[in-house]
Amino acid sequence: MTTPPAAPRGGTATAVRRGTATAPLRRALRRHPRRLARIAAWSALEAVPAFLIGHAVARAIEDGFAAGRPGTGLAWLAALGAAWLVAAVAARQIVLAVAAVAEPFRDDLLAVVVHGAVRRAAATAGARRDSAAVTRAGLQVELARDAFAAVVTTVRGFAFTVVSVVLGLLTLAPGAAALVLPPFAAGLGLFLASLPALARGQRAFLLADERLAEATTATMGGLRDIAACGAERREGDRLAARVAEQAGAARALARVTALRTAALAVGGWLPVLLLLAGTPWLLRGGAGAGVVVGALAYVTQSLAPALGGLVQGLGVSGVRLAATRERITASGADEAPPEPAAPDHGTASAEGEAVPVPRLRPAGAEVLLSGVTFAYGPHARPVVAALDLRVPEGEHLAVVGPSGAGKSTLAALVSGLLRPDAGEALIGGVPAAYADPSARVLIPQEAYVFRGTLRENLAYLAPEGDAEEELGRAVAALGAEELVRAAGGYDAPLDPAALSAGQRQLVALVRAYLSPARLVVLDEATSCLDPAAEARVERAFARRGGTLVVVAHRITSARRAGRVLLMDGPDVRTGTHDELVRTAPLYADLVGHWQPEPVS
Repeated sequence: MTTPPAAPRGGTATAVRRGTATAPLRRALRRHPRRLARIAAWSALEAVPAFLIGHAVARAIEDGFAAGRPGTGLAWLAALGAAWLVAAVAARQIVLAVAAVAEPFRDDLLAVVVHGAVRRAAATAGARRDSAAVTRAGLQVELARDAFAAVVTTVRGFAFTVVSVVLGLLTLAPGAAALVLPPFAAGLGLFLASLPALARGQRAFLLADERLAEATTATMGGLRDIAACGAERREGDRLAARVAEQAGAARALARVTALRTAALAVGGWLPVLLLLAGTPWLLRGGAGAGVVVGALAYVTQSLAPALGGLVQGLGVSGVRLAATRERITASGADEAPPEPAAPDHGTASAEGEAVPVPRLRPAGAEVLLSGVTFAYGPHARPVVAALDLRVPEGEHLAVVGPSGAGKSTLAALVSGLLRPDAGEALIGGVPAAYADPSARVLIPQEAYVFRGTLRENLAYLAPEGDAEEELGRAVAALGAEELVRAAGGYDAPLDPAALSAGQRQLVALVRAYLSPARLVVLDEATSCLDPAAEARVERAFARRGGTLVVVAHRITSARRAGRVLLMDGPDVRTGTHDELVRTAPLYADLVGHWQPEPVS
């Protein structure tokens, strides 16, 4: 078989990765303009004290206490206090509004992780991979979400505060603005110039941390073999090198981080010194003592804290966001799958580099398993052993058996998500692991629903250009009309957390029904539906055409099927429901323990 071309490398790959990395961020900021407008409106209210503080302090001193009118001074301070109360209310609303923007951003990153994990699992079915990688990516998604919210909160707060302070200084004492703003701009520029180095240092630290975690996990899993081979010293040296690498990355990051302190000193506290040193000049220019104190209040209570928040927010959260987002997208979207276990399918280049697994279009939807054996580990007992099974195109097969019998494993083998340790699993004459994804669809018990409209969820797998009538027919066939009404229509936004488990299953089932797949595998995908709804769904898929494999949740599912596959680990038997009741004691026992339900 001809070796596929290698994946693009170098500048092109980097550009693609960067574009992928920034896409979720752009979508999060552009998806809901009204939410951004709401954040801006509340931010303007929150910034009122930043504008008012200098004027309030100056007027309280000069027009109030210094002039012998304490009531006037207290009135100005009371007005400032009221502005702080308004700012506190606005701050609460800003937190809620930022959360509404950050959560979809988290969902987008999770979609990248899930897509990459599923794609690699399908491409390397049966290969042994680092299962902790997905866990680490999930943790990085949470870190990225928190960092994104912190960056949005920090940047908009800094921007509105600086505008308020500049307006306040110019209207209170233009001379003070001339002393304050140049060093503030210099400190800000120094900090922004250091951000690329901070981002590189943070990324190097994350990579070193990941490599140390991977090395430690591998060592802990092989301690017995390491001791048996006398390789303790060599393995210890390898781990020590990883620890040293991480420590070096941490020290380099700390050195670059020191620039943040210098930027804060120049932009936040040098203006205070210049104001104090320039006080005689301000007084000679007609400014009173209250004006000088008011200008100091602008710097110490608004400008310096805003710069400190920006330095902390961008210098920590912003850099972390950039680094984690790049790691997430690089591992979830752009990582080429590793070389599959079987080398004779031409999925590696001559240099040994992993390349994308070829996708082949099956000639039909017949499922053929020949001598299929699969075990979860080289020394584990096979879950499926030397299984021969033929499911002709158009057949409705139910898979039953006790818990742990291997039903879900069989569903994954049939759909190509797992690769046999021995034998072969074919879909329409094509190895299941290499079959085009559009040829088969697997719906597990835990249905996946993403944030977006109901239409986007239902039509996710549908061919381009499918008519509205097709969507309506699918909803009617599976009995999902009430779901559409409850959601508020096809174009209503869908919150996965607000759906019940049964509603999520219905969404996934309609999605599968609309797909072009001729092989449908339902792995207890109707377990949260009532018996009548389950019967309607299974009959709809049977009438839809193609091949249907159902991991049965109720005895009625087996009765509706044309043939039943009874699994008990490596022991399997096939037949109709009536045949198995008569000839298979295990099946008769299962039927007796299943809750009796009328055949509908």
